[in-house]
Amino acid sequence: MKRSCAGFWGLLLGLLVVGGTSAAQDAPQTTTHPAQSASQAKSSHHTVSHHSSATAAARHTSKSHTATSSTHTASAHTSASHTARKHTTSHVRRVATTRRHHYYERFTASSFVHGDVGVGDVTAGEDPVVRQAAIDALGDMNGTALVIDPSNGRILAMVNQKLALSPGAEPCSTIKLSVALAALSEGLVTRDTMVKLDGFRMNMTQALAHSNNLYFEALGRELGFERVHHYATEFGLGELAGYQIAGEQLGEYPDQPIPESQGGVGRMCSFGQGVSMTPLQLGALVAAIANGGTLYYLQHPTTPEEAASLQPRIKRKLDIARYVPEMEDGMAGAVEYGTARRLRYNFRELPVFGKTGTCSNDGTRFGWFGSYSETPQGALVTVFFLEGGRPTFGPRAAELTGEFYKNLWEHDYFAVKNQDAQNAPTDTPAPAASQSAQ
Repeated sequence: MKRSCAGFWGLLLGLLVVGGTSAAQDAPQTTTHPAQSASQAKSSHHTVSHHSSATAAARHTSKSHTATSSTHTASAHTSASHTARKHTTSHVRRVATTRRHHYYERFTASSFVHGDVGVGDVTAGEDPVVRQAAIDALGDMNGTALVIDPSNGRILAMVNQKLALSPGAEPCSTIKLSVALAALSEGLVTRDTMVKLDGFRMNMTQALAHSNNLYFEALGRELGFERVHHYATEFGLGELAGYQIAGEQLGEYPDQPIPESQGGVGRMCSFGQGVSMTPLQLGALVAAIANGGTLYYLQHPTTPEEAASLQPRIKRKLDIARYVPEMEDGMAGAVEYGTARRLRYNFRELPVFGKTGTCSNDGTRFGWFGSYSETPQGALVTVFFLEGGRPTFGPRAAELTGEFYKNLWEHDYFAVKNQDAQNAPTDTPAPAASQSAQ
């Protein structure tokens, strides 16, 4: 009778052990609310220690009751198995909830358009070769392409004019151009000054090339809102960039910084939160950097006659010529090895200096790239601005800019322009004989 009871209790013990193992294997599928993850992550070390102590206690309990009756032994094993299963399940649950949670922003805007881009644009006064190169570069992306002659402010092409003349959007990291010029103008840093940040150091060349937010947040806080605001408006933000361009709307640069709870002036200087900038405003600023400090009113001729008779209109002179080389190192670095390096996928024949920008707002992502080229025939300024979802971002705008320059290169645009310049009549009269004798 005793042997049969022992056999019965042994069988029951085996079933209980199998049940405990099964519970531990199923436990990783258990999930808890994400809000508990942080506190559970902090206690995970203590959970492991507690579980180890509980396991050791269970083993000790099992050994100490080996000599007792079979009924008592089975009871002890049942209790130990239940305790071990309880702590094992609790531990696995806690470990499972410490897994990293990834946040994926949901975008509702489309990055692509159906049909021809730029339908309804006023194009009679534009350069047809430049316009077609910009259209081909944009392809089916939802965006606008703006091309400017920085020597006089003429808009050579403006594709998708409805978007180009709209109230604009957050400038994202292109705001760093304005902040960098402000910091240089105030003598706060040079391009080589190493700024100590959280765990590393960086200079302006590196920060522009890699679009480092922490660096420009530090500059913004050091400058303070009043100086940041002064230079931003001096560089044309918050005012119309064009001269009598029908339909142009105004961006906005606020008179007060955004609240500190939203990042304050530092956030405004790292990717332009609270600021609304138009493609024309960015184009005018980049043109001023390209030409050494002349902020032109942008003009968009509507007929060939207006284009031929265009007279440059200066808004104001900016005292930035001495700082342009300081800026160019970082802007060239962006294209060569930084955030705009995708431009070089398509074009390597000429130097290009630029700045990308990527950010999002209310389900729409923005991708900016403002740049200028350096050619023997003169510079071109381009602004590619994209709106959409996940496929829209600054490096993509830079890639399209490279496609634009490749299109011009393959159509011998720069060679033809050089030939036209050589054949153009000069307005300078030949010196008189008496004057040359002197």
